[in-house]
Amino acid sequence: MNLDKCCIHTITTKPWSLSEAVDHYAAAGVKGVSVWQNAVENSTHHQAGELIRSHGLDVVSYVRGGFFPHTSTSERAKAIEHNKKLVEETAALGAPLIVLVCGATPGQSLETSRQQIRDGIEAVLPLAEELNVKLAIEPLHPMYAADRSAINTLGQANDMAEAIGSAHVGVAVDVYHLWWDGALETEIARCGANGNLLAYHVCDWKVNTLDMLNDRGLMGEGCIDLKRIGSWVEKAGFDGYHEVEIFSDIYWKMDQSEFLYKVTQAFKAHV
Repeated sequence: MNLDKCCIHTITTKPWSLSEAVDHYAAAGVKGVSVWQNAVENSTHHQAGELIRSHGLDVVSYVRGGFFPHTSTSERAKAIEHNKKLVEETAALGAPLIVLVCGATPGQSLETSRQQIRDGIEAVLPLAEELNVKLAIEPLHPMYAADRSAINTLGQANDMAEAIGSAHVGVAVDVYHLWWDGALETEIARCGANGNLLAYHVCDWKVNTLDMLNDRGLMGEGCIDLKRIGSWVEKAGFDGYHEVEIFSDIYWKMDQSEFLYKVTQAFKAHV
């Protein structure tokens, strides 16, 4: 694949400022940017969006909201208010959607956390509809079920999006979290048929991973069949950006220009 559908999350090149990232992405032929909150620390969200668009790049998404579950009623209320602020930031940035890492809380059941996630999304939804911001539920790998997300399969994410039943709620498919799922092809097709496939994230799963969070692989470096999953996504009707999202202590220590070259070459070869 060429770079016409290549988007990079700013967290992938974490050492760069937003300005540095935008300069280098545009020069490399990348077409889109997904913006993490930390990348907007030194400007307003409107200014950040204008900076990105001035380089001929699309703002693809804002990352990340969510973390709705808490055992405390007051903390759940704070999470909802925080997510409303994030929706406003998404709109100011000019991004069409915000990715939701939905959250989980030790000490309560996953079922309770899932209900709190749904309640939280539904509380934020009226503002999202008003500002025309879509909410993308991102299921996370089961290794994160204890404290990062009670939504761990695409089937669960599809169930929730369909139960909420809004055109402003869908899902984000991240291969790192979902590649192992035997029902993945069927659930991607279901997601597409319902118009709920909002985002597609790529990286790779290293067989001997060193860290649960910060040792993702460059595409082609691990065991995920990216072209196969990509074909399912395209068959489901998705024609949006393929978003490179790599958390890696190893790659963050590299010269980021060298790393970006590796990213674009891996994208062309394996995505």
